[in-house]
Amino acid sequence: MVVRAPLAVFDLDGTLADVRHRLPFLQRRPRDWDAFFRAAADDPPLVKGVALALETAERCELAYLTGRPERCRTDSVQWLRQHGLPAGQLLMRARDDRRPGRVVKPELLRHLARERTVALVVDDDEQVVAAYRREGFQVVLADWMAAPAALEAAQEREGRT
Repeated sequence: MVVRAPLAVFDLDGTLADVRHRLPFLQRRPRDWDAFFRAAADDPPLVKGVALALETAERCELAYLTGRPERCRTDSVQWLRQHGLPAGQLLMRARDDRRPGRVVKPELLRHLARERTVALVVDDDEQVVAAYRREGFQVVLADWMAAPAALEAAQEREGRT
């Protein structure tokens, strides 16, 4: 029997990827979600998040769980590769799923945890972190990028990221 390393699960936006350059797309009316997600390919990496992921990869297999919609998969995988992050399973929001991140992300994580041991989860959304903790997961709050109000609104009220 092959013993697999436990999983460490990392969020993308605000944890590994700096989304601040994309926020003007959310600050206008109507919000331009297509442009917001297209611009994700140009996100600079968040140095602290990437360093933590690489350090954690020495003892855990990495997986990624994001509120980005499934249509962003190709760009997201390419971004991870471009910034030297290890390959790993990528869980994403279904195309038309607009539920808040605090609902969607724990659901996706529970599904993953049925198949593998999840040793650690890293996310920047305080409400998502609280939901993970209520379910008994060990969590690190990614506090290295201040969460602008526009991003918080997108995560919680509009269920978009």
